[in-house]
Amino acid sequence: MQRCILRFAEPFSVRYASSEAGNRKALRSAFPVLERPLQPIQRHVYEANLRNSSACQRKYTELKEKVMRGGGENAIARHTQRNKKLLVRERLSLLLDDDDFLELSPFAGLGLPYGDIPSAGCLTGVGRINGLWCVFIANDATVKGGTAYPITVKKQLRAQEVAIQNRLPCVYLVDSGGAFLPLQSEIFPDKNQGGRTFYNEAIMSAMKIPQVALVCGSCTAGGAYVPTMAEEAVMVHRIGTIFLGGPPLVKAATGEEVSPEDLGGARLHAEVSGCVDHFAWEEKEAFDQTRNIISTLNFQLPEEEEDTAKRRAGEEPLHSSEELLGLAPQNYSHTLDVKMIVSRLTDGSRFQEFKARYGTTLVTGFAKIHGNLVGIVANNGALTYEAALKGSHFVQLCDQRDVPLLFLQNTAPAAAPTLSAAQAEMNSNRLKAQGSMMSAVACASVPKITVVIGGCHGAESYAMCGRAFDPNFLFLWPNARVSLTAPGHAGSLLLADDDHEEHKLDKMLEEESSAFFSSGRMWDDGVILPQETRKVLRDTLDIIKQQRYQVSTEKGRSVVIRM
Repeated sequence: MQRCILRFAEPFSVRYASSEAGNRKALRSAFPVLERPLQPIQRHVYEANLRNSSACQRKYTELKEKVMRGGGENAIARHTQRNKKLLVRERLSLLLDDDDFLELSPFAGLGLPYGDIPSAGCLTGVGRINGLWCVFIANDATVKGGTAYPITVKKQLRAQEVAIQNRLPCVYLVDSGGAFLPLQSEIFPDKNQGGRTFYNEAIMSAMKIPQVALVCGSCTAGGAYVPTMAEEAVMVHRIGTIFLGGPPLVKAATGEEVSPEDLGGARLHAEVSGCVDHFAWEEKEAFDQTRNIISTLNFQLPEEEEDTAKRRAGEEPLHSSEELLGLAPQNYSHTLDVKMIVSRLTDGSRFQEFKARYGTTLVTGFAKIHGNLVGIVANNGALTYEAALKGSHFVQLCDQRDVPLLFLQNTAPAAAPTLSAAQAEMNSNRLKAQGSMMSAVACASVPKITVVIGGCHGAESYAMCGRAFDPNFLFLWPNARVSLTAPGHAGSLLLADDDHEEHKLDKMLEEESSAFFSSGRMWDDGVILPQETRKVLRDTLDIIKQQRYQVSTEKGRSVVIRM
């Protein structure tokens, strides 16, 4: 396989860069069927989990409806009637091939100290444009007038990171009022704040990751740099503007009255400044132009019929995905055998287990999901010394074979206690083995996807490719808990018995460990329903695989610099 070196790219990009790989035939698999029907003895645990999942799903639906309303009825009316602009989801329907896109972090911005910012004021995700998976970053001007909050910047940077990791073209739909000034200290000065957006644009362009911007609203202050640093930019007449300071600032500084169109409209930037490359009379025309730009990118995708056949090729699991609702643990004590979950995610419920009789609290093995070969690493109890060694071995095996990794995370609620010399020795060995597994996961150059199906607690969550270990995608089930230690286990963190302090900590953990609390702060890429996990995994594996179809990935020259 031809190899190429990419600056700033993850090492796995090298392995997936050859366009020839798409024409090869995968080996036939004869994995054994993993028969895991629900047993009568498990029924009471299953039903308790099902009740909890139903409550979590109601919360999920409630928050979904809230973010779909954007900035509220008045803001929507002002946006559509007075400003004559399309809503952000209407814009996406014109840009993308269909509505079947992977939205990232839809609950970001909810429940923050400075208030609710639905969807963090922008929609991000990955969707198909002319058959090509592209990252989109679309401002929602109905939310606080398109003003950027700290969480908005964080969401945009995460979308760019997804584009870099997976070598995906990036499309910006810009309709921004600039930074929210009262929180400027959390938006402007630091490394991973506002300026990083522009740095990433330059770096991505140098890596031959295409950048396209569509100006369909205001681009004020920092927002003005997004289209001017993109490789190609489209701008809509009358509703699109680009300037550092708008007409009110001009009047305050010089006393001159000037219209937004004369100061920074589409005619000016298409005919005089050259800041944009394409002029559109209306939004629909602008989206047609953007789709045409994407069609000029140098990718050789499989034939549409072949691609569709591959996506549908996988056998359905033997058991219904709806049963995952009763397998999603309401807490650690309600955890059923994780192989029951695996058998409801993989093609034909087939699974080739690795080291089945060793370190049994970690399940490892190979399976296919919609025809894509993956290595699965799933918690089935505490991450013991033997389990961690097994995990290290399997992760390195997948790395050697270029097989993407899927982590199903449900870690122990608290660290193992040390009550004797024998336990101290056992825990020391466990610590060393877990450290080895962390190293194996951190250094593995294959794509990694993490789904938190239960608890995400303590150091074990790092070994299972938590957020700090940079998975390509990380999702939570609605029942998931994310915290240093699980609610009800705060005592394990205290040096002495203190009932009052323990109760106080447990109450805090109960609130702050919720999946929706986590997703509001973007500690993940979104909350997904258990029954939709297989579809999400299909899309993410397709997205990760696309980079092999890019014809030229070597850096031939520097970033595109405008006039």
